[in-house]
Amino acid sequence: MSLLKTIHGPSDLKRMSPNQFPELCQEIREQIISTVSNVGGHLASNLGVVELTVALHYLLDTPKDKIVWDTSNQAYAHKLLTGRREQFHTLRQYGGLSGFCKREESVYDTFNAGHAGTGVSAAVGMVEARDQLGQTHKVVCVVGDGALTAGMTLEGMHHAGGLKKDCLVILNDNQMSISKNVGAISAYLNRTFTGEFYTRVKEEARHFLRAIPHIGEEMQKMVHRAEELAKGLILPGLLFEELGFRYVGPIDGHNFEHLLPTLENVLKLKGPTLLHVITKKGLGYEPAMKNPVWFHACPAFVRDTGEPAKKPPRPSYTAIAVNTLMNLARQDRRIVAITAAMCEGTGLNAFEKEFPDRLYDVGIAEQHAVTFAAGLAAQGMRPVVAIYATFLQRAYDQVVHDVAIQNLPVTFCIDRGGLVAEDGTTHHGAFDYACLRHVPNMVVMAPKDENELQHMIKTCLNHEGPASVRYPRGTSLGVTMDPEPVALPIGKGELLRDGTDVAIVAIGVTVWQAVEAAKRLAQEGISAAVVNARFVKPLDGALVGEVAKRVRCLVTVEEGAKMGGFGSAVLEALSDQGITNLPTKVLGLPDWYIEQGPQDLLREKYGLTAEGIYQSVKALLAQLSSQSTAGPVPYDQTQLRPHHGYGLTVSVRETTKHVGDDQGS
Repeated sequence: MSLLKTIHGPSDLKRMSPNQFPELCQEIREQIISTVSNVGGHLASNLGVVELTVALHYLLDTPKDKIVWDTSNQAYAHKLLTGRREQFHTLRQYGGLSGFCKREESVYDTFNAGHAGTGVSAAVGMVEARDQLGQTHKVVCVVGDGALTAGMTLEGMHHAGGLKKDCLVILNDNQMSISKNVGAISAYLNRTFTGEFYTRVKEEARHFLRAIPHIGEEMQKMVHRAEELAKGLILPGLLFEELGFRYVGPIDGHNFEHLLPTLENVLKLKGPTLLHVITKKGLGYEPAMKNPVWFHACPAFVRDTGEPAKKPPRPSYTAIAVNTLMNLARQDRRIVAITAAMCEGTGLNAFEKEFPDRLYDVGIAEQHAVTFAAGLAAQGMRPVVAIYATFLQRAYDQVVHDVAIQNLPVTFCIDRGGLVAEDGTTHHGAFDYACLRHVPNMVVMAPKDENELQHMIKTCLNHEGPASVRYPRGTSLGVTMDPEPVALPIGKGELLRDGTDVAIVAIGVTVWQAVEAAKRLAQEGISAAVVNARFVKPLDGALVGEVAKRVRCLVTVEEGAKMGGFGSAVLEALSDQGITNLPTKVLGLPDWYIEQGPQDLLREKYGLTAEGIYQSVKALLAQLSSQSTAGPVPYDQTQLRPHHGYGLTVSVRETTKHVGDDQGS
């Protein structure tokens, strides 16, 4: 009988014998591999933390005791043990289980997180709340060793060490975050053992040991094991104890004979404690152990081979961006690239192969990445920060304070802009337009396709100030590429179609959807102009105003938050030109956090497809027709009705009304 099927919560786990745990862990791994091979997800990290998860729920009294999973993409086994086994096949699917911890999903999920480095700070807050309220439960935070490159983790540990409250931090050390770990923290274990004197003595000892007949090789292996043990027992303790933590470890995170008694004893200790656990990413699935980077967050794959279930028919926007960057870097030695522990995700591993001395992986340190780029730019370099839209949020002050105020030529290649599908709420790139457009000196642009993307990257690098180009997750459209990238005139959009009934002003991936909507409208005798804005800032207000003056109404479209985003910029431009009586409608993402789901499904739900744009235009024109037959609205009825996130705001003459629950809501 399956052991996993008998577990509906941690209380069932406590009735099992620890002798059964290895078999249970094998079943958990099988369930994770089976599910992720079908739907995609975070595989390698979850396979590595199975034994630790079982041990925690066996020894702790959850949910009274709190487990905080830093990043929380390593919590699949946690979900399986906390009553979500029967729903596990819905992982990362629309309406299904989240790929991360989610408080709304389970009482066992204590903190939502999709960004690394938040766990210790959240746990310290929970510890202080516990003590303030006179409670006695335990708080445990599980962090990956990659999170030690995040300054926020060290800030949290610094605070915890000063408070001296009971708190356990478990360092899940698998020598990797997503990419291989970098920087001084990851090198810390080896630092003392790489000095010139030590190296010379070690080599002489090896030669001596090899010369001993029969036993020389075995003694050499023993010395090596002792050296590795000493690294763990001595060096890490110095770092963490200086931060006020009692250090325990390292221990084998896959051996219950070590893990259970050590963890049980550590949970009894008073004050801040760090338990160092060594695990293997991808354990139990050979392809994931051989290639943990690809299997960190992988698409659906063939279980038997580990190969992707589907190969994309065209290169991704990411690949186009990096190929363009490499082409330009061959011509300009000043161009360097920067990533925050996302070398593979942002495609910069290809850049690194050709320009190893011009690629900087700074670890999970987005704030440092931006200010580091500012320092490079201040001395004449042309740094490019390649970063997901969701992670750029972490460095907003650095963009403003360190880059934009000084008007430094830093290029931001913003990957995963807009809807990113199954990673969901924490990863959708909804806010970059709104965040960046109001920063003085910043140029904000988005291409309609991959050909325009290459031109925009060239435009950024030619610009004598900060500039950003955002592009979506997924494969490109397959348009014809120009032989070489050419800089675009800053702040100039393009009129793709002219029209007299409605103007559709779109940005980024929504542009071609707008063109398709215009074609469908034309079949019904509705003349629709389509403007590819190209620039959110500086917006081509002259072009928008010129088109606006010859149409009956205007619609804006963006794959970003409506509040303060691209549509707002267009309305401001119309207001500045005195065009205040034109009926308008803003299409974009509403004022709530967007759920997980396939990109196409979410775009359809929020009215950002050709069909959604078509329906929104028709609704606006119908509104105009009904008002024209009803006669003018008296001025004293003018008011702004509350907007609850549903529907669209329509401005007609001097009256603003709310259109409820039509397409795009």
